[in-house]
Amino acid sequence: MKIYHVGPHKTVQKIQARYYWDTMRSDITNYIQSCFRCTQNNPVRRKPPGHLQSIEPPDGVWQLLAMDFHVPIFPTSQRGNKYIISLTDILSKFVIAKAVRDCTATIAARFIQEVICKYGTPKCILTDNGTHFTSNMLNELFKRLGIVHMYSTPYHPQTNGQIERFNSTMDSKIASLSNSSRSDWDNQLPYVIFNYNTSSHSTTNTIPFELMYGRSPILPCDMQDPMVSLQIDPQYSTKLREHISSLTTNAQQNLRSIQQTYKTRFDAHRSNPSYAINDLVLIKTSKPRRKFDVRHEGPYRIIQRLTNKTYIVQHVHLHHLTQQVTVDSIIPLISRHTST
Repeated sequence: MKIYHVGPHKTVQKIQARYYWDTMRSDITNYIQSCFRCTQNNPVRRKPPGHLQSIEPPDGVWQLLAMDFHVPIFPTSQRGNKYIISLTDILSKFVIAKAVRDCTATIAARFIQEVICKYGTPKCILTDNGTHFTSNMLNELFKRLGIVHMYSTPYHPQTNGQIERFNSTMDSKIASLSNSSRSDWDNQLPYVIFNYNTSSHSTTNTIPFELMYGRSPILPCDMQDPMVSLQIDPQYSTKLREHISSLTTNAQQNLRSIQQTYKTRFDAHRSNPSYAINDLVLIKTSKPRRKFDVRHEGPYRIIQRLTNKTYIVQHVHLHHLTQQVTVDSIIPLISRHTST
């Protein structure tokens, strides 16, 4: 007969009705918590561990951008487009997006060069670890242009949450404007992006367009004075710099305030574990799993600590298997006490 572990409390109750020894409760608890197969297969019914670490607001616009390919869009448009590639300025929230046919490194490189020709070279670009962003060709382009390329942690979308939030907003607005078959969604993309960039952002409480260009956007519905004045203000440059500086400071303050509010809410009732070198752990399975597949793979050993939340782990038996993981995908292995 096979009996599975029903948890420390229930197991203690079951054994107490039949046996007794002084260290019964601690022994049973340790035995069950250190069960390798249970740890591999049991679901985790608590908030994923790890406190939120916010990205410090950049010093100004075009300092840090987030780039992403939006997942394949169905249906493919009449012009054959099925992806959206986008760049979002982290401070201003200004978005540049384009409908494309493929999600390749070549498409990404071409998009970056088009953007640079219009807006200049950014200081840093944050991407995920997709092959279209990790290719040698794209890294060489970044190197030549002097752009710092940062990667988000694999399977950890919070790192690049700016893009994730915008994508959900963009999808609903494109759907609202598209025809009944959704086959013209790429024609609606420019209108959605323009409307987004010319509306006040809830995080910064500033219009992305204004923070980007230093002036309020003129909308197609705005009434304009038919009399055009070409007066030159000798203090224009100084006033523009002061205005942009004021907008930047306000955006940074509002962004920090929102980040702190969100962090307080996110961290509530959430553990924030720390691991030491050589600790044994299991890693949450990243590939699609069937009903009875293990939930956590391993065992792995912590071999390097990158940040408070990020580690490099190596498989205990298959040493060629190493990966970068965050604490929310780590399950600690508890050592079993030896009987004396």
